[in-house]
Amino acid sequence: MTPAAPPPRAPVERAGAERAPGGPGQPGASEDRLDVDRLETAWREEAPRILGAVARTTGDLLLAEDAVQEAFARALEEAARGRVPTNPAAWITTVARRVALDALRREQTANRAAPALAAELARTERATSDDAGEGMVFTGDERLELILLVAHPGLSAEARVELALRFVCGLPTARIAEVFLVPEATMAARLTRAKKRIHSAGVRFALDDPRDVADRMPDALATIYLLYTVGHLTADRALRADAVALARDAHRIARTDESAGLLALLLFTEARQATRLTADDEFALLRDADRSRWDVPLMTEAEALATAALAGGGRYALQAGIAGLHAIAPTWQATDWPAIVRLYDGLVRQWPSPAARLGRVVALGHSPDAGPEVALSALAADPELFHGPAAAQAYAARAELLRLSGRSAEAVHDLRRAVEAAGDERTARSLARQLAAVE
Repeated sequence: MTPAAPPPRAPVERAGAERAPGGPGQPGASEDRLDVDRLETAWREEAPRILGAVARTTGDLLLAEDAVQEAFARALEEAARGRVPTNPAAWITTVARRVALDALRREQTANRAAPALAAELARTERATSDDAGEGMVFTGDERLELILLVAHPGLSAEARVELALRFVCGLPTARIAEVFLVPEATMAARLTRAKKRIHSAGVRFALDDPRDVADRMPDALATIYLLYTVGHLTADRALRADAVALARDAHRIARTDESAGLLALLLFTEARQATRLTADDEFALLRDADRSRWDVPLMTEAEALATAALAGGGRYALQAGIAGLHAIAPTWQATDWPAIVRLYDGLVRQWPSPAARLGRVVALGHSPDAGPEVALSALAADPELFHGPAAAQAYAARAELLRLSGRSAEAVHDLRRAVEAAGDERTARSLARQLAAVE
């Protein structure tokens, strides 16, 4: 995925034009190009980690972003002078921390404030000094710190995911706008408002504060879950990989039943990705999946995590348990549907989302203890499912229950409505294929 675009190259290109190409050892245009390529590679590959490392210093996403942009611009100026650092990512991080340090010092002077900010300045100075020799290495926690930073109590869940997509996963604003079905300008304004909301709160955050981490971890886990959901729905492999990596980091830090449950859930889901899409790039049905193609090592790891997490009975543990029962079933017909219904009962009590309620209805329809007619009655009692983002899935689920009840004509009607309600082209094509099969 592509992180934020770096500052313009114009200063480097102008400087390079003034340097006459020479013999060996003399700077020339090709070396200028190589220097810029090295910096842009560092930017593409390390921008989220650089931003996370600076955000650790500032506790402020807006200030960190400004400092990193300034540091990259300075790196381009150094390239124009033929002085590209041997470790560009470390150099940019160090310079960005110094830029942020200056800003924090000005803030401290303006506020005449505070012991907490003074202590932050001292810590920042030590970190910057330690990095000065470009020996700094990323710890792996920088992106997790960004997740925890954007898991701000003053932000909506949607705003947290938007910020995470932009700064943790490096998606361009235009791509995020596509995901949320809004114009790019609207998304840019939303991101700016969210950053300013964190900035104006004035609350510093650091991973080394156990209380802050514990307070924000539930929201951070929810943000990681939603990141994976976006990657799952859009079939974006890189975004899913980012979410899994973040879930691993979160569990390493938190070591709770819910962090284990979230990681297990993502691993179970990832293990089935090989059969997620058909050869025609449409979503496949779980009942049609070739289970021999599922990733057994991932499922084994997930099963151990889910088994331990279920004792806590949390939302992600219950979801992981449901995913695990699907994973261990040798066939669709052999799925333990009564056990899945019981897990959904617990999940709906804790997390009565449209997805959980709809999943429970589907499980009821396939359970020998209930059946499609019972499920149809449960669905009729929850008309809200047919409005909003879950509408296409609700119509498709009712169509499947009607088909199981032998009411094919009604199933066709609902599948047509599902196609109309689909929010993206791939989902619409997938539902259209199911419609053609029923017709």
